Amino acid sequence: MTDLAEKRKDHATLIVTGPDQSGLVSTVTSLIARNNGSIVSLDQHTTDPEGGDFFQRVVFRKEGLSATSPDIRADIASTLEPLGMQFRLEEQKVLKRMAVLVSKSDHCLLELLWRHQRGELPVSIPLVISNHTDVAEAVRSFGIPFFHVPSQGPDKSAAEARLIELLAGNVDLVVLARYMQILSEKFLDDVQVPVINIHHSFLPAFIGAGPYRKAKERGVKLIGATSHYVTKDLDEGPIIEQDVTRVDHTMTAGDMQARGAYVERAVLSKAVRLHAEDRVIRHGNQTIVFD
Repeated sequence: MTDLAEKRKDHATLIVTGPDQSGLVSTVTSLIARNNGSIVSLDQHTTDPEGGDFFQRVVFRKEGLSATSPDIRADIASTLEPLGMQFRLEEQKVLKRMAVLVSKSDHCLLELLWRHQRGELPVSIPLVISNHTDVAEAVRSFGIPFFHVPSQGPDKSAAEARLIELLAGNVDLVVLARYMQILSEKFLDDVQVPVINIHHSFLPAFIGAGPYRKAKERGVKLIGATSHYVTKDLDEGPIIEQDVTRVDHTMTAGDMQARGAYVERAVLSKAVRLHAEDRVIRHGNQTIVFD
């Protein structure tokens, strides 16, 4: 067990969603108490107390959690499912396995690897995949396996098949750290895990190549980044995290791009942390984020 997993031992995260109704908070806290759990933190949100949707995240500690988690899970199911509620119970010591896909730009990738090395991201990283070899040595210097999967030409089916071969069943999350390839709907169906992307926040303006040059020509005063879940609708998935920074007339397009890269690094690493800590609940094309 890693040091990070050891620190998270005997801690669990319970996610509860469903129709809001009277007494839900008491029901959840009572079932944790009767299973000898101690609540560490509790967050909740309702879209409307009368007929709205209810969202809750509870972290609790229970000594000997792994041995008793099947009984706790059964109690949660028998208590909440008759109320029309759905739930997830995650043992925090079980780190999510995260694959990173990247092209040539390494700023987001290296931020993730550095934070992971420092124990700031509660994930394991079994592999990094790129359609180029530029970042291979940097990845290997962190002791993480690197795989080169070329993706050239209009037909990406062979490349995506190789990606699925490497990823399916082996990871719990895929992060696109400036992976400059459009993934097909078939890939998203086949990989069967959440996929998180990062991009500059100019979209839907300044589509295509040279967005910072276009922003400079337009006199933009704010630049930023958006991290979201990937869906079949390009760059329109549920947003996890965003941030902005100011720029001015003295900055070149290159200056703006450098500052934008800094924001991208921070936004993506935070989005990954939020997901890895089960702080994000998807609700249609929106997210409920308990930060």
